Amino acid sequence: MKFIFTLMLMALPPAAVAQTNVTVNPQTTYQTIRDFGASDCWTADFVGKHFSDRQKENAARWLFSQQMDAGGNPEGIGLSAWRVNLGAGSEEQGDGSDIPDKTRRGHCFLNADGTYDWTKAEGQQYFMAQARKYGVDHFVLFSNSAPVYFTKNGLAHAGAGVRGSNLKDECYADFAKFLATTTRHFVDEGYNISFISPVNEPQYNWTDGQEGSPWTNECIARLVRHIDAALEGYGLQQKILIPEACQWNALIKEGTEQRANNQVEAFFNPANTNTYIGNLPHLGKAIAGHSYWTFGNNADLKNIRTSVAEKAAKYGLDVYQTEWSMLDKAPSADAGFPASYDAAGHMDIALYMAKLIHCDLVYGNMASWSYWTAMAQERWSQKNRFYLLRLNAKGDNGNESYGDLAEGGRITADMNLWVLGNYSRFIRPGFKRIDMAIDDTDLNGLMGSAYLSPDGNRIVLVFVNMGSVRRIVPNVVGISDAHSVKCYETYELSTQKGTLTLNKNTSYAPRRLGGQFRIRKNSVTTMVIDIDQTAGIKGTSAAMPANDKGVYAIDGRKVSSGNSADNLPKGLYIVNGVKVLKR
Repeated sequence: MKFIFTLMLMALPPAAVAQTNVTVNPQTTYQTIRDFGASDCWTADFVGKHFSDRQKENAARWLFSQQMDAGGNPEGIGLSAWRVNLGAGSEEQGDGSDIPDKTRRGHCFLNADGTYDWTKAEGQQYFMAQARKYGVDHFVLFSNSAPVYFTKNGLAHAGAGVRGSNLKDECYADFAKFLATTTRHFVDEGYNISFISPVNEPQYNWTDGQEGSPWTNECIARLVRHIDAALEGYGLQQKILIPEACQWNALIKEGTEQRANNQVEAFFNPANTNTYIGNLPHLGKAIAGHSYWTFGNNADLKNIRTSVAEKAAKYGLDVYQTEWSMLDKAPSADAGFPASYDAAGHMDIALYMAKLIHCDLVYGNMASWSYWTAMAQERWSQKNRFYLLRLNAKGDNGNESYGDLAEGGRITADMNLWVLGNYSRFIRPGFKRIDMAIDDTDLNGLMGSAYLSPDGNRIVLVFVNMGSVRRIVPNVVGISDAHSVKCYETYELSTQKGTLTLNKNTSYAPRRLGGQFRIRKNSVTTMVIDIDQTAGIKGTSAAMPANDKGVYAIDGRKVSSGNSADNLPKGLYIVNGVKVLKR
């Protein structure tokens, strides 16, 4: 199958009309998409415990639902992965945790006496249950710190000058047992735990503010060996995901950070005998990192991610982007972002996230992509840089919120949510990215990527239009084997009062086959194309000669003297007396 779409580029106001060819070739495939997800850190626990049933049910539907409403609009963004934080016990320590913000503390299922209390983290477990109910495919259990009983300073964050890690030398096996025991519990509860991620951003010191620990490559390798043995001992099939590097360069270069550099080579090159763990049966064949600090300009968005993909391919690894929100200074104006965060609107931030996802998938060849905090309060003029769902504590007015989430509040679906949904709702686990070429590809203008379903019956195209030029896609009825095309879009809607709003009904307006498809300026548009695999196949049949091993067309014509249809066009054939559909 090969489809060629011609896009008419029309400037506003109308003047000269340019033309761009977009070519989609399903025969050329790249990575298989595993999932799109988000993290429950840390506020999901507060929402699950203290918000009204209506508010938290709205949140779960927006994050996890794959259903359409009566108007054909997605009810939610259908996340296929949910990342669950395994707290280290700072919540039990309270103010003694040395973490002043209580929304950044975490419960630990393990008690000081060695017993487990599975009733803890009630709010987190509410969202785990909702995710399972809505059909989320994968759950990842991740840890920022070992339980406080095992750390050198008795806290869930490190002290100044800690060497190696904050985990006591004699407690590596204990931490591994904790992770395996917790995994066993949730597997037995019916959760599809796909990965255990034991370390987070090992490059940093983590001396305050939240749970965390530094780690060297040697310490990570030692811990993973213990976890591998513990999982084996528990009869678990789950994999270990490492190392959730703070930025991509730490995976592929020496000396980028003060510790834990060149991590792909450290863990997967057998020549590095002290740190090589690539042969462990429970270590996932993937390398995980975060897209922070490398998204400020177009060169980094393309070149760094291309280098990561090349390094991963050297060792047969998938690349997982497991955490991103808009940290760091504002992206460059040369990359199409406004002059500053003050000048940027909520849609500017959401649209730039779409550009980042595009670059991660296309240049980084990444198989998994997750946002950092699914829910957070908006503070300090940061707008929507750190959430998919905005939380307002009870009594707060406006977007910004400084109240106590333990008093309850309200939840609002943000543009970030629906922008991510252009990918997560329609590109499901098992889809493959396929070749898509745009003549005038411009990271500050129109970008696009394409994905093919495992059964070959659906193609999904996602367009990110950073430019101020509207794009017109002519009618696609001429695609011979497409029987349905629907478009969904996220854009900023200006009302007569001049305020900027967005909701799923307008942002996901479905369009059917027939007529032109408009890609709005400053928008994200998803085109879902359903394929008729039997288009053009004749329905008549003829008797086949007895004992003939050749390949016949459905009308009885012999089309090959061999016994394979591999080199024949798409269609229905009879091979060795059996009907075979060649897709």
